[in-house]
Amino acid sequence: MPLTPKDGGSHFEQDRVSSAERAYRALKDLILSNELPAGSQLLEQEAALRLGMSRTPVREAMIRLEQDGVVEIRPRHGMRVLPVSAADMREVYDVLTSLEATAAEMVARKGVTAEELQGLKDAVGEMEAALASDNLDGWAAADHRFHELLVKLAGNQRLQQIVTQLSEQAHRARMLTLRLRPKPIGSNRDHAMLVDAIAARDEEAARRIHYEHRAKAGDMLVGLLDSLGFKQL
Repeated sequence: MPLTPKDGGSHFEQDRVSSAERAYRALKDLILSNELPAGSQLLEQEAALRLGMSRTPVREAMIRLEQDGVVEIRPRHGMRVLPVSAADMREVYDVLTSLEATAAEMVARKGVTAEELQGLKDAVGEMEAALASDNLDGWAAADHRFHELLVKLAGNQRLQQIVTQLSEQAHRARMLTLRLRPKPIGSNRDHAMLVDAIAARDEEAARRIHYEHRAKAGDMLVGLLDSLGFKQL
């Protein structure tokens, strides 16, 4: 059946939104992986050619990235990837620590299904297996999945959105220093202890364990950036 003008407009809008979402994810991946390092500039036209799409969805993607706090849009110069500093990381981790500790408390209070608990255990198992084989990239991926699932299980979309944004702002610094930090054996232990607290529905222990875990991680990261003399990255 032929499309009516209204139908055609609807499909066009869906395609445009879909293209903008793809552009956003692709550009964000380039930034988080440091393929577009801090200070990099990318014109709309350059980005469109690189991604194989028109400039309109690319422009919308750049606006979203600016709202995320990872780029700035410069008239006639496209976007510039913003650097992060040790001071930025201190601020990020101060907020991230409190929010994720709250999420851990909420998850323990409301309880989880056997399947949800197994998901957390599986992530810890993947972290341990990766560490045993000295696969730090695999460990980091499993660690990210654990934190992502933990916050999702809290069931608060606004908290999840804020934590996701902050985690992405910290991602570059974490990955750049991944091999400069001590082997994260203690981190695996913290995660296993948190899973036990959630299983026992001990919300006070869950909050305390995760708060201390995130605080230690933030102190280590900021201290490392300072000791290496990284003013920004």
